[in-house]
Amino acid sequence: MKLADRVALVTGGSRGIGAAICKRLAADGATVAVNYRSGEAEAAKTVAQIEEAGGRAFAVRGDVSDYDDAGRLVQQVVDECGDLHVLVNNAGIAKDALIYSMEPGDWVEVMRVNFGGVFNCTKNVLPHFMSRGDGVVVNVSSVMGERGWVGESNYAASKGAVNAFTRCCAMETARFGIRVNAVLPGFSPTELVAGLTEGDAGKGIKRQVPQRRFGGTEEVAEVVRFLAGPESSYMTGSFVTVDGGAMTALGLGRPTW
Repeated sequence: MKLADRVALVTGGSRGIGAAICKRLAADGATVAVNYRSGEAEAAKTVAQIEEAGGRAFAVRGDVSDYDDAGRLVQQVVDECGDLHVLVNNAGIAKDALIYSMEPGDWVEVMRVNFGGVFNCTKNVLPHFMSRGDGVVVNVSSVMGERGWVGESNYAASKGAVNAFTRCCAMETARFGIRVNAVLPGFSPTELVAGLTEGDAGKGIKRQVPQRRFGGTEEVAEVVRFLAGPESSYMTGSFVTVDGGAMTALGLGRPTW
């Protein structure tokens, strides 16, 4: 129980990788705030699964792309639990399109959620972490933030921004006892990336991954748990890739049918 007596807020925690992270942190003793924006039923299901397994969790609604709402979200967790020790910035969306045909609104919305949410929540937790001299931020980024891919310019740019922010935030906050790291998942079959991982496109991508398979959400969650716990106490500004070797090999940047 490496996270006993710790409180964790996981944004976008109602489904996919976020739900797996919530369950893994709770299994190691953390009290987990499962954030959602619109998936109330899914968040309730995640909370119920954690409680059935003997863990502690509660759902909390909030739009991380809105700075004031992110602040309210953080304060609600602190008020309910008395403290907050771990922030996992996981919330994200995808609106894939070629640059030529991409709607400007889709570019802005992806940036507002994927990167804006990271900034909004991190800035709002820093006063709590800094006053205590302790805290962990884990940003769920993507290998897309380090590589190019056809039709992913807005998503890749948002994750590239998350990576740059992670480095700068780690440098600025280390003297306050705060650690900031990022996990870079590859292709994990979730609703967010269903268009890439299903059908012939998915088969083409899988052939380019050295391990010849997609990753499980639990495999990503395990790395997040490590970064949230005491075993990673000498890590900040670090990036852990969980992609089956994809980033070492992918060069084409599109599915191969």
